[in-house]
Amino acid sequence: MKLILSILYIVCTFLCKNVLSFALLLLSAVLLLLISRIPPRIVLRSLRALLFVMLFTAVLNLLFTKGETELFAFWRIHVYVEGVYSAVFMLVRIMVLILSTSLFLTYTTTPIALTDAIESLLSPLRVVHLPVHEFAMMMTIALRFIPTLMEETDKIMNAQKARGVDFSSGGLIKRAKALIPILIPLFISAFRRADELAMAMECRCYRGGKGRTKMRVSHLHASDFVALLMMVLFGAAVLYLNRLGLFYTL
Repeated sequence: MKLILSILYIVCTFLCKNVLSFALLLLSAVLLLLISRIPPRIVLRSLRALLFVMLFTAVLNLLFTKGETELFAFWRIHVYVEGVYSAVFMLVRIMVLILSTSLFLTYTTTPIALTDAIESLLSPLRVVHLPVHEFAMMMTIALRFIPTLMEETDKIMNAQKARGVDFSSGGLIKRAKALIPILIPLFISAFRRADELAMAMECRCYRGGKGRTKMRVSHLHASDFVALLMMVLFGAAVLYLNRLGLFYTL
């Protein structure tokens, strides 16, 4: 149900079109943060990794969105009020997307529960002989190793800095070349970890999902359907606010 709710929430995020609907979206993100009881600094840490992408996208929307009300012009650059709204909306949309996926899944759901959920949702595809269990296991292992690879990257960067490598000075090409001493050891470490994991799974007689049983079988409860109803009402509220057409509309 959390997977379904996260997908519906992402859809609602892209349905927002004006100031009122984006205000409701921000309010819902704050409520999710309060309900999850996760410290805000931990959640904001996930935004820091994509800060450059968020700012770059906002600047593109600011400079290349045309409109009727011009704020100022410099050389060939023209900034419009519509561009400001578009940049702010895009920034909010990306931020809420990252927060929602973190709060719905990565910060509040264990990898085992996530594997079972993906396998359960994709179970109808077994009719066409798709390896659903293996696909769910592959996705969960990928999610599990993201923090490990980030930690490994940090260790390699510190080791290279101790050897005198400079990652902050020079042009774009020089900085890109400076990343080569990081990428090569990182790929070698990733392949080594993958080989060790495959060997460990074979030693434990893992042969895929055929004939496997679960120690704990999850069931849907009334609270799950209440949460689904609230998400549907939230989507209906977003559509209603979009139809009002107040303030700026995309």
